[in-house]
Amino acid sequence: MAEIERPQIYLITPPEFELSSFPGQLASVLDAHEVACVRLAMASQDEDRISRAADALREVTHARDIALTIDSHVQLVERLGLDGVHLTDGARSVRKTRKELGADAIVGAFCGASRHDGMSAGESGADYVSFGPVGATALGDGTVAEHELFEWWSQMIEVPVVAEGALTAELISKIAPVTDFFGLGAEIWGTDDPAAALGELIKAMG
Repeated sequence: MAEIERPQIYLITPPEFELSSFPGQLASVLDAHEVACVRLAMASQDEDRISRAADALREVTHARDIALTIDSHVQLVERLGLDGVHLTDGARSVRKTRKELGADAIVGAFCGASRHDGMSAGESGADYVSFGPVGATALGDGTVAEHELFEWWSQMIEVPVVAEGALTAELISKIAPVTDFFGLGAEIWGTDDPAAALGELIKAMG
């Protein structure tokens, strides 16, 4: 039965990283654990920096047959040979992006804690909808994507759902039965051993 399947990992890069060391670090995490997809989520708007980072990470992910998506930069997906885009404006640009990138590209939408946005994104052709933050964080406006949202979504909607943002082992074990993916990044990259930190969080899924 599908319900018993353990959620997959959607790994999110740090907003800032050293190109000399991070690809190696990413490779060791990918070699240690099964990861479904990696998202390049740089804070920088400098296209040259983003392009160089994408090239380096694409080598690492594609060598392992793992998809690489990028935050927001729709126009860079085809140019950089990436697998898709993670849109951060809810459902607003899903339809246009799907048209632009075609049927094969991954188009995901971050919808905060809005059930309505999530449904609209799914209807507009999103491959997945992401809700968060799941835990309390100083970022954003304090709105948290509650357990009930994931529970309702998993029962009513076919579009895969991602839980991300301020996740803890406790939250992961609670939400694991009602989500398809966990978007993890900040939770592991700040630790001394990201691969081990991810291992602990995977264990929490039960």
